[in-house]
Amino acid sequence: MANKAVHLPVLSGPGQTLRKDAWWVGPAVTFTILTSFIVYATFRAFENAHFSYGEYLSPFYSPLVETKTMGIPFLTPAMLILPFPAGFRFTCYYYRKAYYRSFAMSPPACAVGGIRQGQYNGERKLMIFQNLHRFALYAALLFLVFLWHDFYKGLWFGGHLGVRGGTVMLFLNCTFLSLYTFSCHSFRHLVGGGLDSYSTAPLGQLRHKVWSWVSRININHMAFAWISLFGVALTDLYIRALSTGAITDIRLF
Repeated sequence: MANKAVHLPVLSGPGQTLRKDAWWVGPAVTFTILTSFIVYATFRAFENAHFSYGEYLSPFYSPLVETKTMGIPFLTPAMLILPFPAGFRFTCYYYRKAYYRSFAMSPPACAVGGIRQGQYNGERKLMIFQNLHRFALYAALLFLVFLWHDFYKGLWFGGHLGVRGGTVMLFLNCTFLSLYTFSCHSFRHLVGGGLDSYSTAPLGQLRHKVWSWVSRININHMAFAWISLFGVALTDLYIRALSTGAITDIRLF
């Protein structure tokens, strides 16, 4: 007896799916977190106050560039800084997936109908700037130098070497941002992913070791992306709270 063909219903409308799980939770959480971060970062960029305390400097304002003499009343130092790390995250391969699903719903999840089905053009038209990610990486690497320098300055609070709550926050922020940056797919390509032969390339053995290390941490790139995002916001919030007198810095030693 011949087997009869089974015809499954075709669900192609936005949000249409045969899935029974709560597929919408992931995009909803992503939308909420990213929107909250954007709102907070925008507020801090325009606030232009409470971004330092003693030797501590908020990562939103690092490096600190004086804008008062530029003749633009609304321009703040953070407005000059934030486009660079924002550009790195916005063009990040992981974040593209995250905000394509949560903001553009194209599609919102696997096997779920999106808003514009069958109209994906890659990143050749409006989103062609996504191909600048590797150049945004260079800026991110430079900013890491400034942030680690800020951590070093934070060790010398009041001219005396010591570790305080703000020092720990700056250290954790730099660590998470470094892990996020160094686990980047473009950095993996930069250090050795683009080579055809390690044995014939200059410093091939060293580059293979670095590439192998980056490949291992690249597995957790998504986790580093989220942890570092929270780290930047919490570090800024901690320094702001110190500056306003809402809390007192913890002295460890």
